[in-house]
Amino acid sequence: MMSELTLVIGNKNYSSWSLRAWLAVKQAGVDFTEVRIPLQTPTSQQEILRYSPSGKVPFLQHGEVRVWDSLAICEYVAEQFAPAFWPENPAARAIARSISAEMHAGFPNLRENMSMNCRARLPGKGMETGVREEIDRITAIWRECRQNFGSGGDLLFGHFTLADAMFAPVVSRFVTYDVKLEPVAKDYADAIWALPAMQEWVAAAQAEPEVIAHYEV
Repeated sequence: MMSELTLVIGNKNYSSWSLRAWLAVKQAGVDFTEVRIPLQTPTSQQEILRYSPSGKVPFLQHGEVRVWDSLAICEYVAEQFAPAFWPENPAARAIARSISAEMHAGFPNLRENMSMNCRARLPGKGMETGVREEIDRITAIWRECRQNFGSGGDLLFGHFTLADAMFAPVVSRFVTYDVKLEPVAKDYADAIWALPAMQEWVAAAQAEPEVIAHYEV
């Protein structure tokens, strides 16, 4: 029997947006049915449209509720199952929402030149125009959150929040491209990478047979 909660995702090796939603659901400890649809095949679009009206992944179905968009899915999971996914303190919560939205909408150079690829190790690649500046902005966010709000644990706001879900694919990229980080950012990236759910995702990504040339360097 299928779980009431169904999450449709793309390739774990490549789909950064799928990782964000999947990690939120996993960290919430909710039982769910995972539907993986390999991307960029002749039937991908048709298969995704069976679930998602946007024709994109991820997509979440919870009973009659349908949610498409990573940040919206994360918000829904927090509302329904894990209110602690946003910090309790209003100032911290405002920062967490701001940086999650900034990650959702920004960093186009990093996305374009350092595609998520959990299987690959590409040290020194991808450092094109504008990428360093975006990395510096990301690590500044991490440093400020850790220093101002992170005393309760190893993550941005101490315990796991949706901000961590939003930045998890960036951590994966930094591993793939061997981006050198200052100590606070490195410790945070190491903490995200060590999450059991993150390691489960990476192991599954490495076992996938599909290769999408567009995302390979």
